[in-house]
Amino acid sequence: MKLSAQEEYGMRCLLHLARCPQGQSMTIPEISQLEGLSVPNVAKLMRLLRIGGLVTSVRGQSGGYILARAAEQITAVQVLEVLGGRFFNTQFCDRHAGRQKVCSHTVDCSLRALWTSIQAVLQELLGKTTVADLLRCEQDVSALIGDRTRETLPMLGKNETSAPYGRGSD
Repeated sequence: MKLSAQEEYGMRCLLHLARCPQGQSMTIPEISQLEGLSVPNVAKLMRLLRIGGLVTSVRGQSGGYILARAAEQITAVQVLEVLGGRFFNTQFCDRHAGRQKVCSHTVDCSLRALWTSIQAVLQELLGKTTVADLLRCEQDVSALIGDRTRETLPMLGKNETSAPYGRGSD
């Protein structure tokens, strides 16, 4: 699994807007300077975030971009879906049928079961994580995500002394 540059940088741009005081906007050149990204790249990201309903453009002398709603009301899953889509969706199978029109595994696919389960866990965890959560320091976010991961996957916290891949020590 990989996060795309678009998802990473788009999230970073959104976090800059979330740090702005209420009602204060940021311009594309300001965000570009802070993130070390090109102006055209930031413009593209802001366009996607605007179309996705996460930011609003403000016209005029003090124009720029602001969050469309409070940082507490924007989840990480919403941001990632606007910027790049889901990790796995059902159309994936249609696009990866090999040289056939229909995938030979449409009836019984163990991989689809795995990808669907991973998508569900990601949706759950990212859906509980807001932009406001991500404004905290790394240590605090790590602890918060750890707690939420244990809530989502309770079996992770049960046997922390076991070896990798769920095997106990022999």
